[in-house]
Amino acid sequence: MIEVSAPARICFYGDHQDYLDLPVIAGAINRFIHIKAIPNEQSEFRILLADLGEEKVISIHDALKNISNGDYFRSGISVLKTYGFKFKRGYTIEIHGTIPLNAGLSSSSALMVAWIRFLIAIQEEPKQVNNATIGQWAYEAEVVYFNQPGGLMDQYTIAQGGLLYINTKTSESTPLKSSLRKLVVAESGLPKRTLDVLKNARVYAQKGIEAVKRATPLFNLHKASPEDYEKYLNIVPEEFQSHWYATIFNYNITLKAKKELQKPIPDVEILGELMNQHQAILQENIQNTPVEMTKMMKAALKAGALGTKIIGSGGGGCMVALAKENQKEIMEAFMTHGAKAAYEVELTTIV
Repeated sequence: MIEVSAPARICFYGDHQDYLDLPVIAGAINRFIHIKAIPNEQSEFRILLADLGEEKVISIHDALKNISNGDYFRSGISVLKTYGFKFKRGYTIEIHGTIPLNAGLSSSSALMVAWIRFLIAIQEEPKQVNNATIGQWAYEAEVVYFNQPGGLMDQYTIAQGGLLYINTKTSESTPLKSSLRKLVVAESGLPKRTLDVLKNARVYAQKGIEAVKRATPLFNLHKASPEDYEKYLNIVPEEFQSHWYATIFNYNITLKAKKELQKPIPDVEILGELMNQHQAILQENIQNTPVEMTKMMKAALKAGALGTKIIGSGGGGCMVALAKENQKEIMEAFMTHGAKAAYEVELTTIV
């Protein structure tokens, strides 16, 4: 039997920045997608999605033409074939997990990473592939293959584990101290609107940046500071100014969080405040946070959370709270204000 797993992920700082080639700070948590597989004699992958009660069948001889949007099993096979992988026997595969679906914890990317790991594991000639490369291949299969608007944060974080500062321009990852130890995740029960939110946020941010670059060709976003927001504001068309603000100040928050997390003993209260500042921008400028979730997060802060934010692209889904020692009170606050579920999670290096 072959068994592989991949964790969920939380972006703590830098949401809606990776598709602008700006850095993010994200971590893998102890919620997982699990794949178990045994060989069969049918020359096909028989995939049972246990949590959904669905089954998919893919012939190992599938020509992989006209792959439907979102068919990550076939896109994963197709991408690996371009790197010389071959598939010569079938497997009966069961997939199940503890990651809530369509909730912002990146269950789809966890599935993609786990699937890539499985496809590597079944090669007749063993191939040594590092975690960063697995993240890249998963990104190619999930985002690039279907020309979707997301960045590479999810796949890179899930494939490498731990808490990472990811330079999305160079694809370099820097491990950070795991000071974000006491975490609570709450499920709002509201479905997220990933592609709509991502598309709008990406297009508006890019158009704001393009306006600045047209007027000032030497402008370098990676050297931008908060002062540049006001400096170039009159150049940016009014409809993109809110996202221009989000671009500049979210970047600054991420750099501050990185600096704090690189200290011998990071200050969790500072990290909590930076999380709150980030959420304020997501809520007011990118406008990805429903009113119901705002009320839940305010309740968590009142219960003693140091910081709270929405997870993922937004529009619904999950929230995270950074705690000191009061996780139980925070979970109760989320639940009494409408959350579907709330539980403690931990950062994990298990991949």
